[in-house]
Amino acid sequence: MQHLLSLTIAMAAALACGHAAAQSDTLAKIKSSGTITIGARDSQIPFSYKPTGSGDPTGFTNDICLRIVDAVKAQLALPKLEVRYMILTSTNRIPLLNNGSVDLDCATTTNTVQRQQQVAFAPSHFVTSITAAVKKNSGIHSFADLNGKTVSTVAGSTGVQLLRAYKRSGNIEVQDLAAKDTADGFLMMASGRTAAYILDDVQLAGFIATAPNPDEFKILTQESLRQEPYGIMYRKEDPAFKALVDKTVTDIMASGAINEIYAKWFLRPIPPTNANLNFPMTEAVKEIYKNPNSNGV
Repeated sequence: MQHLLSLTIAMAAALACGHAAAQSDTLAKIKSSGTITIGARDSQIPFSYKPTGSGDPTGFTNDICLRIVDAVKAQLALPKLEVRYMILTSTNRIPLLNNGSVDLDCATTTNTVQRQQQVAFAPSHFVTSITAAVKKNSGIHSFADLNGKTVSTVAGSTGVQLLRAYKRSGNIEVQDLAAKDTADGFLMMASGRTAAYILDDVQLAGFIATAPNPDEFKILTQESLRQEPYGIMYRKEDPAFKALVDKTVTDIMASGAINEIYAKWFLRPIPPTNANLNFPMTEAVKEIYKNPNSNGV
């Protein structure tokens, strides 16, 4: 009986290892299935979103990931490769990446040292500043003015952690309400449920530009909780896929192709309302394009 139990345990372990090995060879998985699955969002303008609320997501990060798809097709000599999308959230993106449900996370995930313990990141494609959006008539001009007020955040985001660290420093005392996603967080502030919305400055700019009443809002541009690099996530311990992804992203930057992709989403009208974010490259963004890296914060 003991021998049978040991054999059963050994077989289960072997199956688990086999599953892990299969997931760690993303190129083999893609070639076998004829599909690649992109983890996306439905409301992260202009990085990954659904302009009409349906159909496939589009956006700045998505365009970069489609370049990776082209590189996969070329390397595997696949005349056709089906691209599938799965809408992820801040809380499930890493588990669904690591269990093989998606192959690339293509949105606004911050590359952090903590997350690098679980996943790998391509060279950063954007650098943002964590700050707050408020109504212009709120009387809020700085983080100090948030003292005693309620702010909205997104569960699982780095903004939550940074805000709580800021609170622990003794600078302000605020109550934070967790939104279900980035769009909900803005709606909470816009509808008056919260006095401010803590998020990445560029995402805040996207929500304001596409709001029915954009002139009612402003971003606290003079203050920041932290600058953060965005990176495309993929599974760890997969050297072949890592080499392909990293080379593709680096080549986009080295060739200057990134400048046109950037202009398309940040300096020109975008769907669905033809709003223009008018968000020129910051010095931090220019630096990562000049010297690509996967450094986390």
